[in-house]
Amino acid sequence: MIRTPHPPTVLVLRALGLGDLLAGVPALRGIRRGFPGHRIALAQPAGLTGLALETGALDAVFPAEAPGRAVPALTHWSGPPPDVAIDLHGNGPESRDALAALRPRRLLAHACPDGPLWRAQQHERDRWCGFLHDYGIPADPLDHRLPPPATPSPAPGAVLVHPGAASGARRWPAERFAAVVRCLRAAGHRVVLTGGPEEGALVRSVAERSGAHARDVLAGGLPLAELSALVAGASLVLCGDTGLAHLAYAHGTRSVTLFGPVSPRLWGPPPSPRHLALWKPGPPGDPHARTPDAHLLRIGSGEVAAACLTLLRQHRDRPAGGPLRPEVAHAN
Repeated sequence: MIRTPHPPTVLVLRALGLGDLLAGVPALRGIRRGFPGHRIALAQPAGLTGLALETGALDAVFPAEAPGRAVPALTHWSGPPPDVAIDLHGNGPESRDALAALRPRRLLAHACPDGPLWRAQQHERDRWCGFLHDYGIPADPLDHRLPPPATPSPAPGAVLVHPGAASGARRWPAERFAAVVRCLRAAGHRVVLTGGPEEGALVRSVAERSGAHARDVLAGGLPLAELSALVAGASLVLCGDTGLAHLAYAHGTRSVTLFGPVSPRLWGPPPSPRHLALWKPGPPGDPHARTPDAHLLRIGSGEVAAACLTLLRQHRDRPAGGPLRPEVAHAN
């Protein structure tokens, strides 16, 4: 019997959150093209498996996660040493060392002695594509889109408002979200509110203040496939600097994203008239602080409502298949 050799393996470490996965898609696709014939595995949280595989860049997900943005242990890797290990998790050395412990034949990492310089002030998509380019692997920062979800949207055509965020620093006040929702509903738009598993009270507060219908409150954390379909089918997404914003960018859904402690130049949307980043320039803040960032609080509800209505008019007025009118590209 002739044994078929196993294909060589590339193990990529990026065991972070939803937004990190989606911002890393251009780099993952560059790796896919750069290592033809290899089996590409991504070390990341198991809950993101379905979405990760939809990128078309991966053959498998290796479950790995740690609290916060810490580096997870990879000691449960049961196969032979990877042929190539690639650190897209951070600038090391902890992430580099976690991969090096698997004794890969080749290790690509910022913290390697011959590794590329860490580009601290580059956009996340550009940074990791540049990292690969320095190793001779082309990657396109604009190659970030996901295919349409197979799951139907639970609220096609609705405006999706997501008031939550992982930290208080990036959480715009509930009463301001409610004011925008009231404005959108008064203009005739259906508004659906979403929140994560721990954000039920916040979402209900916005709903009560805005008069939103109970059927339009989807609190408690939707399954990721359903959430992805909801975003893809929405007419607009309004949220803070969260993973949901990156889901809107990935599906090409019009979006208004509210930035505070971190500049959109580092984590904002790709260049497109579909996406508007609202931000008041100033010194960077702490993205993990418990209270809303001072720059985020400088964004008013009237400004946000106007931005949303402008993009929604663009959605309504554009002929089928016609070009987008770049009414709003970026606001400072």
